[in-house]
Amino acid sequence: MSRPVHFELLAEDPAALGDFYRQVLGWEIATWPGGEQSYWLVTTGQEGEPGINGGIMGKQFPQAVINTIEVPELESVLEKIRSLGGTVVHGPSEVSGVGMHAYCADPEGILFGVMESLPDDAK
Repeated sequence: MSRPVHFELLAEDPAALGDFYRQVLGWEIATWPGGEQSYWLVTTGQEGEPGINGGIMGKQFPQAVINTIEVPELESVLEKIRSLGGTVVHGPSEVSGVGMHAYCADPEGILFGVMESLPDDAK
């Protein structure tokens, strides 16, 4: 069974939004150096606690929050998405040191991400 592993907040001013969540909720927010775009990693709690971490990035899509679901095999899931009326909006793309990722839309147009993580020995 696949489950959410990451969220992204899409903002007009990602740095300011990061400051907001840092001050209001105590989240740790740090710039991620591994991408082609500005991206901030969000840590929402201690390792081993329930919950997921996420990111903040510029507003590239009209939706304000995108949840990413980990899947065992990305290409087969993308085929299922297409065959059941969904679309692949962007990707798949490699996330350096993490895995392969794609942004998709369900049949109602709600965006979500799917991610096939690298095996532990490849990270």
